[in-house]
Amino acid sequence: MNIQFTKMQAFGNDYIYMNTLNQDMPSSLGDLAKHVSDIHYGIGSDGMVLICPSNSCEFRMRIFNPDGTEGEMCGNALRSTAKYVYDKGLTDKTDFYIETFGGNQHIQLETAGGKVTNITADIGKPVLDARKIPVCTPLDTFVNQPVSVEGRTFYLTAVSWGNPHCVTFLDTLEDLNITLYGPAIETMISLFPNRTNVTFAQVVDDSHIRIREWERGTGETIGCGTGCCTAVAAANILGLCGRTVTVEQIGGPLHIHWDEEDHMFMTGPSHYICEGEIIYEAE
Repeated sequence: MNIQFTKMQAFGNDYIYMNTLNQDMPSSLGDLAKHVSDIHYGIGSDGMVLICPSNSCEFRMRIFNPDGTEGEMCGNALRSTAKYVYDKGLTDKTDFYIETFGGNQHIQLETAGGKVTNITADIGKPVLDARKIPVCTPLDTFVNQPVSVEGRTFYLTAVSWGNPHCVTFLDTLEDLNITLYGPAIETMISLFPNRTNVTFAQVVDDSHIRIREWERGTGETIGCGTGCCTAVAAANILGLCGRTVTVEQIGGPLHIHWDEEDHMFMTGPSHYICEGEIIYEAE
């Protein structure tokens, strides 16, 4: 089976995008995702995204992790999906919805010359209710809770966007040993039964935050849209920032806005990296 793919990056995760609207896919999508990551690692890295038909929105986005498991939602993948469907002529709308496991996400596009130049994604409201998000705690909310990790105390706030995140604020990210603390927090299953993405954040001022992101199952990533939103939501709750913030990450800055109805919007571009064909034979 020959499958056409496009690799894209949205100031963060690199994903392989496959359009299922006009090509057949194998029955075992998890095995295909592992094949993309393991066999074609130079092509794929953070996982696989499928662009599918939807009964409720313009399109449905399904996202698969490198280990073959299906994920919940990713802001970076969402923005690149929106660019893909417009640039490839699958829609002429610049204001539409994409279905994900995290809900139906509202997309607004800026275009020039028939191509998308910037994407604003409404990824909904952050969930802090500890009874609804995947945390093992009797607390109603898990906000700024002290946790001892490798001899150091971190103050964690747990947030969910359909996928688990937690954030801790540090005075500086310089010389942070993220390969020590990231996996130690990710795998604290006594707190996070499904493991967690970990955002290490530094508040520069009330409109500027820096982050480094430890992604569950992957390691440090150059950027994470939901991680950026997690940092802004938690910082705002703790009185550390305003509702409009530029978040600086390794891959590039994202602009985050939290409106009066508590919806989080992320705005930033997406970029094509390469296109090609994967030859896949199901086992």
